Amino acid sequence: MQPLYDLHQRLAELLVESGIGDSYVTPPPRGAGLTGVNKERALDMLDSLGPLPEAGRGLVYGNACFAVGRHHDAAEVYTGLLEADESNSAARFNLGLCCMRLRRPDEAVQHFDLALDRLQESDAALPQVYYQRGNAHDDLGQGERAVSDYSAAINLDPGFLRAHYNRGVVLGKLGWHEEAVAQFDLVIGMRPDLSNAFLNRGASLDELSEHKAAIGDYSRAVLLDPDNANAWFNRARTRYHLGHVEEAVDDYSQVIALRPEDAEAWNNRGLGFDALGDYRRALQDYEKALALQPDFAEVFSNRGAALEALGDDDGAMREYAAAMQAMPRFSVAYFNAARLCSRLGRLDEALQYLETAERLQPGWRAEAAKDEQLKWVLDLDELKRRRQRRG
Repeated sequence: MQPLYDLHQRLAELLVESGIGDSYVTPPPRGAGLTGVNKERALDMLDSLGPLPEAGRGLVYGNACFAVGRHHDAAEVYTGLLEADESNSAARFNLGLCCMRLRRPDEAVQHFDLALDRLQESDAALPQVYYQRGNAHDDLGQGERAVSDYSAAINLDPGFLRAHYNRGVVLGKLGWHEEAVAQFDLVIGMRPDLSNAFLNRGASLDELSEHKAAIGDYSRAVLLDPDNANAWFNRARTRYHLGHVEEAVDDYSQVIALRPEDAEAWNNRGLGFDALGDYRRALQDYEKALALQPDFAEVFSNRGAALEALGDDDGAMREYAAAMQAMPRFSVAYFNAARLCSRLGRLDEALQYLETAERLQPGWRAEAAKDEQLKWVLDLDELKRRRQRRG
């Protein structure tokens, strides 16, 4: 028995030293657990301690299973502990964490509720339980409840950085962007080197139409972390919106270097080349995007526009048709086809495509009234309708 006891003690020490904990689990951010040598050590000790359920496993064994990604085994351990003593708040909390990892956030909320019922206001674990319940509510799309839980965690522990950060993220998801900006001001005050805090504050500033300030935040984010592909992407998108097309193309190139599988980045850089009149390079980027995502309707439509600019009307029409096939409700493709048909003198087809675009997304007829190719088609259609009414 002594060797097993010593092994159990060493496993507990490993969990404490690595920050996982031998009671309430403290999971690292983004769902990570033990890695590298520590993970190998934990796996070896779990194997030596024996399989479930012979050894009468407790929290240390369950926490080690959790830490190496064996969440089903960990949940079985915690469930057994709760069957023996339903007041075991650590086992209840840890079981909630397992449910989160197993993508069962509704069950996680139930376990966190029960854990909160058992804990006293002075209990050091209370902020973490509120925080994790907030994460579960966020996973369930219950943003206001998530914000409430993060706020409760912060009230108990004002320096709880992850609760501050997640509250800012969820405020942004809810569309409460002024509040999100204020929240990330606090986060940045606590951790001025946190790249994603600048990224998220920039995203909310963008939504508030404070685009130059947003670019400043994205720039700070990539300065702090040159591998932050989302910050490069957001800065590219905002620069394109402001008409800084060459700079946007450069930023999308950075995204592609970091994330070559990002079909949207290839498509958007193609749009940048298109806006610069470099249709050949635009087509090359659209080809890359479609190779990664063959049903990307927007890319077919964009490729059609580039071919149209190069004088390949037949090729353009094929691309618009492909966009409609990939996404039958993609109104832009119908509008583009209407405009091309109008230019080619195929008026009945132009009207049919335009009517479909308007049905899918009201507003395209108003857009057509401002388009050189389609305005006169609308005028002819109105003249035809008047004659029909006169009978």
